[in-house]
Amino acid sequence: MGQPGTDFPGLGVGLVIKRGRSILLYRRTKMPEAGHWNIPGGKVDHMESSEDAGRRETLEETGLTIGEMRFLCVYEYRSASDGHHWVSLIYVTDDFTGEPRVMEPDKLPEFGWFDIDALPETVSKFTLHAVGHL
Repeated sequence: MGQPGTDFPGLGVGLVIKRGRSILLYRRTKMPEAGHWNIPGGKVDHMESSEDAGRRETLEETGLTIGEMRFLCVYEYRSASDGHHWVSLIYVTDDFTGEPRVMEPDKLPEFGWFDIDALPETVSKFTLHAVGHL
């Protein structure tokens, strides 16, 4: 059957979580773009809506419960060097409950709130594309 994103294009979702002029980013340890800072997100499961996937992935990765969110943009990641191909629907919200924490230390060991004009040096292309649409 194969793996989405490597054997055939995968459908992903991302969520820009805003607090004032800052956004929440996590540092990735796994491909694609290992070592880069990234917005929360992940794979959309079969028969799951992209909005539900965004809420689920965000809860799994950050511990935050997401309320209202709106569609922001689409991003397509294709990389011959790492063999990944993802089409991602990206949403934005400032409606959340809780405080972010490290929930998956093997995949996302650290996080921070970053001003959109002062992002870390190694930000994923996925995140830069989303920030460009804010």
